[in-house]
This record gives sequence, C-alpha cells and structure tokens, in this order.
Amino acid sequence: MNLYDKEQAETFMRYAIALGRKGMEAGNGGPFGAIVVKNGNIIGEGWNRVLSSNDPTAHGEIVAIRDACNRIQSYDLSGCELYTSGEPCPMCLSAIYWARLDRIFYGFKIQAAAEACFDDVLIYQELNKPLNQRLIPEVQMLEPEALKVLKDYIAAPNRVIY
Repeated sequence: MNLYDKEQAETFMRYAIALGRKGMEAGNGGPFGAIVVKNGNIIGEGWNRVLSSNDPTAHGEIVAIRDACNRIQSYDLSGCELYTSGEPCPMCLSAIYWARLDRIFYGFKIQAAAEACFDDVLIYQELNKPLNQRLIPEVQMLEPEALKVLKDYIAAPNRVIY
C-alpha cells in the first residue's frame, strides 16, 4: 500500500466524522459523513441524507462522490481518496470503484453499523445467490430489443468509454 501522511489523514477523517454527526443531528439520516480529497484538498463532501431527501441512495459516500464529480466536472475521480466515517456498504463500495477512487479511509466497521441496524448482511448474501434464488425476482425480457441499443452504442463513433 502506498504511504500517506497519517496526521493529515486523521484530520480529514475527523472532518468526515463531523459531517456524519452534523447530518445525524439535523435528522437527515444516519451518522455517515464522507469527503473526497485530491492532492490534499477537499473536492467533495457529504453526509447521509436518506431521510431528508427520501432517497435510499443518498448515503454519505454517494453524496460526496456526486459533489466531487460536479465540482471537477468529471465522472473520473482517479487520483482521489475517500474518507468516510463508516466502512462503505455494497452500494457505496460499487460507486467508489465506478468513480475510480484510489483509496478508502474509514472509521467504524460494517459490523458496528449492523449493531445500529444498518445491516448489509442480507445484501451480501443475496449477491452470492443465483438469480433465481434471490428474494427479489429478476425477470429478463425483450433481450433482442435491448441488445440492439447496446450494439448501436458500441458502434457509435463518438462513444465515450468510461
């Protein structure tokens, strides 16, 4: 693992934790705050806003990633690090990989979040099951029509690969 400035990392982590407290105390959602840092500068921040926005995807990490991408006008956060008060859930971890973040710093583990009723165990279990055994049924339909759009996208000369 690449080296990092421990003192600076702790300062950023304390800020992410403070954002989690801010959102929690405002009633926005759970105690999850996050920041995106590039070259020692915060370029995005957020806290859990699930309750205040009625958006189940408005986790602190997602909000911070959206803020950072908006600020730098890019979907690519290569060269950036994420600081988050809690270990990312499966959705947030996926977003972190899609955004191409370089490193994650987190405070408490998912087991501690589970004790506060933020339990991701079901999601992990479902991801490991065959599609036909999951709790939420998945039904494939109109594959030829959907594939036509995909093939048109692949053939588009001005397509951006991301």
